[in-house]
Amino acid sequence: MTTKTLRGGGLSVRYAPRAALVVLGLLLAALALSVVLVGSGDFPMTPAEVLDTLLGNGTPVQEFAVTELRLPRVLVALLVGAALALGGAVFQSISRNPLGSPDVIGFGQGASVGALTVIVLFQGSAVATALGAVGGGVLTGVVIYLLAWKRGVHGYRLVLVGIGAAAMLTSVIHYLITKASLVDATRATLWMTGSLEGRDWTQFWPLLAVSCVLVPLVLGHGRALRMLEMGDDAAYALGVKVERTRIVLMASAVLLVAVATSAAGPIVFVSLSAPQLARRLTRAPGPNLAASAVMGSALLLGADWIATNAFGDRRLPVGVVTGVLGGCYLLWLLVSERRAGRI
Repeated sequence: MTTKTLRGGGLSVRYAPRAALVVLGLLLAALALSVVLVGSGDFPMTPAEVLDTLLGNGTPVQEFAVTELRLPRVLVALLVGAALALGGAVFQSISRNPLGSPDVIGFGQGASVGALTVIVLFQGSAVATALGAVGGGVLTGVVIYLLAWKRGVHGYRLVLVGIGAAAMLTSVIHYLITKASLVDATRATLWMTGSLEGRDWTQFWPLLAVSCVLVPLVLGHGRALRMLEMGDDAAYALGVKVERTRIVLMASAVLLVAVATSAAGPIVFVSLSAPQLARRLTRAPGPNLAASAVMGSALLLGADWIATNAFGDRRLPVGVVTGVLGGCYLLWLLVSERRAGRI
């Protein structure tokens, strides 16, 4: 990997030109998709009209359609995609396993159990459901970490414990749905598909507040996370406080995934595929946190465009599209890992 050093004002920053270009390109793609999605719908608008409206030059109808109906949905998609991808990048790096994704090792299922418990047993509101998802995700993260602990957290042990927890939590999800009334079961099923429909500013602002705290925290630990990929002994030798760093990163990743799930439901496979696609594009070692975040946003926005425009008048939940695309990617990943002799 080629790196360059940017110097100025007595400071110097090393960066990889290819990785920087990939991040910039993905960011531009995500912004372009955002404009296209804001202009899509029963009241279509051109990209120029969308930009004019965002600058305050639109008609009252255009301003209502953009600022009240479509913009918050797109902003939620941007933040949810980035949060899921960052969570996936952290866990894949800590476990040193491309299958170490939150929706594979149980954290997404834990958030779903928390949300369904509120829906089925307490008939809770949307806010209570979101809080239940966060609580379920955090509790699952604590339990999996404790079960995987044995003089440290080994990557394969974390993955195996997580897969077992995911299987048990999936059974709990099915049990809760069978115990629910018809109305609650319908509501639970709709939530479980993962969707951006009806998302507004009430979902965006809490998600933004959490992201403003946790995203810089995770990015700030990028170098330490890269050292952890080399093994605990090497990280200790390089001055990394291994266990404290691992706990901070895992807690941040669990919270990011739980809050993203509370905002849009369990949107699967973004956490799995975005970090791996970002790594292949940048061709750079390490977790590639920034590239993973913008890749997650671009992936979720692209999947949402497919869900709303590729099937005529029938709109699909975005979780259905990510599930199909992610399932195909997972099969390809398993085949490639097997051919490489790693599984």
